[in-house]
Amino acid sequence: MNAASVAQLVAVSKRRGKVQALDGVDMALQRGEVYALLGPNGAGKTTAISLLLGLLQPDAGEAFLFGQPPQSLAARRRIGVMLQSAGLPDALSVAELIAQVRSYYPQPRSLADVSMLAGIESLLPSRYARLSGGQQRRVQFALALCGRPELLFLDEPTVGMDTASREQFWKTIRELVGEGCAVVLTTHYLEEAEALADRVGVLANGRLAFEGSIEAIRARVSQRQIRCISSLTAQQVQNFPQVNSVSRDGEWLSVLTPQPEPVLRQLLAADSGLRELEVRRAGLAEALNSITGVAA
Repeated sequence: MNAASVAQLVAVSKRRGKVQALDGVDMALQRGEVYALLGPNGAGKTTAISLLLGLLQPDAGEAFLFGQPPQSLAARRRIGVMLQSAGLPDALSVAELIAQVRSYYPQPRSLADVSMLAGIESLLPSRYARLSGGQQRRVQFALALCGRPELLFLDEPTVGMDTASREQFWKTIRELVGEGCAVVLTTHYLEEAEALADRVGVLANGRLAFEGSIEAIRARVSQRQIRCISSLTAQQVQNFPQVNSVSRDGEWLSVLTPQPEPVLRQLLAADSGLRELEVRRAGLAEALNSITGVAA
């Protein structure tokens, strides 16, 4: 056990039915950092979080929260949790839900503070059942903040949120991390991981296939991405030498290649009307594909 870690898995293995969900995973989260846990469906992300929350017991190895077993009440009072399914009473108003959750803690955040951080001031009188999916996620985030958590578990937190709500969420996370709160984040929105994470852990087939910074994970990919507006078809460009893959989104072409220079010359020669040309390092999605061998 690392005494400086707020959450830790030590050589943890766990089977779920016939599936080896985790196989000898070591993971540690430090105070004041965002740790994005990524990987394809079935990689073991939910199992890892369930072990850290004490919802499951490891078959081998150990899990710790603040150096204690995750089932410890003292440890659990220091965390906030936002899972994909909440199961909240529909009949209560948002203000009543927050009051109920605040009552569980000896020194909770005020109603005004919680609602401001989550951006839900206008929703306080509303019945929870009448809210949209994105609004309900914002309320669930507010509930996770009630106890002044030192560690937040956020499982796909912004699903259903509109752009403005997502930006408000990101802003609040950065504020909380600046105050020393740690965050475990799982998300399928890779731009969210890129925007927030200090470190990334990539699970694949129950093993921690990679752990490091966003820049370190990108460096694992030697490919470059060429984007442009072109009248060429994807099939035409796919036939160019040194092209690994081509996709089209409206009028935009996206080309992955380890050697951008010859591909650029061929694109310019084949399409005199080509415009909005840019070349960049392959993104997090391409890096995850490279590490896991499947789409994340």
